Amino acid sequence: MDRAQKKEAVAELKQTFNETSVVVVTRNLGLTVAQSTTLRNRMRDSGARYKVAKNRLALIALEGTRYQPIGDLLTGPIALATSDDPVAAAKAVVEFAKTNDRLEIVGGAMGETILDVNGVKALAELPSLDELRAKIVGLIQAPATKIARTINEPGAQLARVFGAYGAREAA
Repeated sequence: MDRAQKKEAVAELKQTFNETSVVVVTRNLGLTVAQSTTLRNRMRDSGARYKVAKNRLALIALEGTRYQPIGDLLTGPIALATSDDPVAAAKAVVEFAKTNDRLEIVGGAMGETILDVNGVKALAELPSLDELRAKIVGLIQAPATKIARTINEPGAQLARVFGAYGAREAA
């Protein structure tokens, strides 16, 4: 990797650190190409990114960002999982790590909050942003549904009474 490529890699990482909501640091303990591809696909499907990074370049990119304190976690062969949704990257990494012991979760950060392994796992258990939005929409729609049902119920009761009365007269 020549100097220009290194500068480009550092600039790309710095931009990622400035735009992301969460960074999860993982250690690659011998993932095969197929396993790595599977992990990347899961990350992409959940709206997250997974990038293998050289420690030295990542440390340079961390300077001046809110994620600078995670620099201590960057030892050995590491990869960074990032996402705009605070839960997506953690959820995808934790799910993959459950089925594959060659991926070790080292820690991470959410904004300025540093997370250890247990913190990343706890973050992964939270509902995603889309799940929270769905719950809010459901809560908002519930009163409207109840109001509509309450308004329509007297008319439905009348129709049942008239139907029963008509059936009795016909018999």
